[in-house]
Amino acid sequence: CIQWAIRLELANRFYPAEFKAWNEASLIKNADQWLSPHLTGINTLEQLKKMDLFSALQSLLDWNQQQRLNAILPERIEVPTGSMIRVSYQSNGPAKLSVRMQEMFGLSHTPKLCDGKLSLLMDLLSPAHRSLQLTEDLARFWQGSYKEVQKEMKGRYPKHFWPDDPANAKPTTKVKNKM
Repeated sequence: CIQWAIRLELANRFYPAEFKAWNEASLIKNADQWLSPHLTGINTLEQLKKMDLFSALQSLLDWNQQQRLNAILPERIEVPTGSMIRVSYQSNGPAKLSVRMQEMFGLSHTPKLCDGKLSLLMDLLSPAHRSLQLTEDLARFWQGSYKEVQKEMKGRYPKHFWPDDPANAKPTTKVKNKM
């Protein structure tokens, strides 16, 4: 729910004509409009705890707005390997995508969100899912400091693929002998 609310806040910031501004205070003030229909049949605290708050929040948007929100600020992004990786949004600053470096091989530029209006911070991870590099400019990273990372990772993870030209290499989720 929190990530959805942040996405809605960002959508309003970048597309105010399409998305109404919602914040915690306005949600509380207008709870009778968006929450009341979802409280039908709820008579106990246990039932209230089990209520699907996410569906209630989604009802703030019509179907077209929900589709537009998912298009401009997707919950997940498909990376070159085909994996769907969750995006972590924040109100102030870039959205963050934490993904294993090998899955980004073959991508020469950093994806952008909101029709190019919102940067995506790439948290490139080792095969053990440890952060190796934070970058908003994947092309510059591949051409620059990747060589140092490659040298260290070849020694630490010799079974994994560390190409000399990562921008044009085949992305993978596998070790070298399984490729």
